[in-house]
Amino acid sequence: MSTLSLTPWSRQIALGLLAGTSVITLAACGGDSNANEPTTACNESLGDALAGDPLTELLLVREFKTGEPLSLDSNPQDDARVATADVCVVKLNVGPGNPGPADAPSTSAGIGIEVWLPTGENWNDRIHVKGGGGWAGGVQGSTTALAGVGGSSSGSPATTAMVEGAVSASTDTGHTVMNGAFTVNPDGSVSEALWRDFSERSLHEMAVKTKALTEAYYGRPAAYSYFNGFSTGGRQGHKLAQAHPDDFDGILAGAPAFNWTKFITNELYPQIVMQRDLGGPLSGDQLNLVSNAAIQACDVVGGQHLGYIADPASCTYDPTLDASVLCAGEPGNGGITGTNTTAACVNLAEAQAVNKIWYGQTVDGSAPAPAADNSWKVQLDQDHKWYGLARGTSLVRLAGESPFPISADMVALEMDDFTIGLPVSRGTPFANDTLGTGADGWRDLSFAQLADAWDIGVERQPQYAHINTDDPNLAAFRDSDGKMLMYHGLSDTLIMPQGTVQYYHRVAERLGGFDAIQNFYRFYLVPAMDHGFGNGTSNPDANPPLPSNEQLYAALTAWVENGEAPGTLIATADEPAKSRPLCVYPLKATYTQGDPNQAGSYTCS
Repeated sequence: MSTLSLTPWSRQIALGLLAGTSVITLAACGGDSNANEPTTACNESLGDALAGDPLTELLLVREFKTGEPLSLDSNPQDDARVATADVCVVKLNVGPGNPGPADAPSTSAGIGIEVWLPTGENWNDRIHVKGGGGWAGGVQGSTTALAGVGGSSSGSPATTAMVEGAVSASTDTGHTVMNGAFTVNPDGSVSEALWRDFSERSLHEMAVKTKALTEAYYGRPAAYSYFNGFSTGGRQGHKLAQAHPDDFDGILAGAPAFNWTKFITNELYPQIVMQRDLGGPLSGDQLNLVSNAAIQACDVVGGQHLGYIADPASCTYDPTLDASVLCAGEPGNGGITGTNTTAACVNLAEAQAVNKIWYGQTVDGSAPAPAADNSWKVQLDQDHKWYGLARGTSLVRLAGESPFPISADMVALEMDDFTIGLPVSRGTPFANDTLGTGADGWRDLSFAQLADAWDIGVERQPQYAHINTDDPNLAAFRDSDGKMLMYHGLSDTLIMPQGTVQYYHRVAERLGGFDAIQNFYRFYLVPAMDHGFGNGTSNPDANPPLPSNEQLYAALTAWVENGEAPGTLIATADEPAKSRPLCVYPLKATYTQGDPNQAGSYTCS
């Protein structure tokens, strides 16, 4: 075991890359040796790869041997992960950060980056870095904790380096806090520097520094470089394609959190609907009753109930017309009378509230009849701010007893009022001398106020470093011969898949149509998949066939390295065994004949 923890001397000597061009000193790692021989040296010589950039500080170099606990603690916990192969970890800080009081969330030393390098014998000649989630803060810049051992939808950097054999990395995007308070200075002004680090700069710095360390460590550059991210990571992948199209050969982008301020402000809408229309939230049992009724109405294929809705775009289920969910004796629309005698039954106002949640945010809280518009139009009407969750998706995360914290964060930021956010006791420690402390002020917002917040988020894109990441011009990425594979679950409980569909249509419109963009950018919609590789429906027994991150990544690497453009993929499920084709958008899986739970019963058309 060897450890190097570096003090500020590294700001002067062990620093840098100049405007994306690596300055490499290979002598310390055997630069004169045969390129096919390992030249690795997990020690301070790696600092030579960064010489010349006064903004970059080498914080730590640590080698872990097979069987050693993956911990920077001198007395690691008994349940600490253990290295399954020798690996070298390098930690960097890229300034200038954002100066300020020590206790202010917006005070930052800079961008933390953590790089994991397998041994030369185990390296597969790839870089495979990972995106973040949520506000993407972390401990990448800490010399006492490792960020890369944690799991995510795209896999951990530690596993990627030790098992896959690729160089991997991640970044804290310029801050360590897990909420949006880092984006506001103590005086209440927007921290444009940290918005930029979060939105874009950290991603490019991670790419450039990882490439430089890779070349220094092995004596040769990587043959291929990949970015793999989900949610915020999916947004990050698109920002790289838009702003830094040469950074990666391939990008795997799942459930991308682009349209950031739009969909996140809209995430608070279910709570405002229930507060304004009902005086408080529906119960989880009520939400599940109505969602499961939607599944029952729209999941039939080949004469069988699948247990999930394969095509929510075609589902117009309306609980105000369903006597089986309305409370017994309760009048519904269309002259019906409710028959449900359980405690989970809903009245007409509650049924209409669910329709509004499925429709998504509007200026005045209105929603048309689902038969007229079920929120699956590519182009939204003027007063329709954003899409709702797909029918059959579990509503509990956004319409449960309390808002999803990031949604309250974002609206508080847009309205310059931290009291709108959640209190510390419920997970959002927003606190600012100018803007206040989280106090559940969201409860009092009107539909019009939430619409104003949505508009402010769009207007502030220059201050927010264009966090919406919705520029459809991917021509530079196409021209760099980059390849991007995007996917999104149709039962995503947090990010509405319609927004991803809309963006893909905008790219196609900008660059010559679907056939033209599929030369470099392909898209899959996955029925019933959650915000992650799991069941996102309200039916716990749905057992939908799903892909895996490994399957999707393999499709991307085959495209980049062998020119094999991904076509129909097969999603699978066990116990009982199921399969389903995933079609390249805009194609859909069309049932032909046979067992609807088997992929061979469909064609993509």
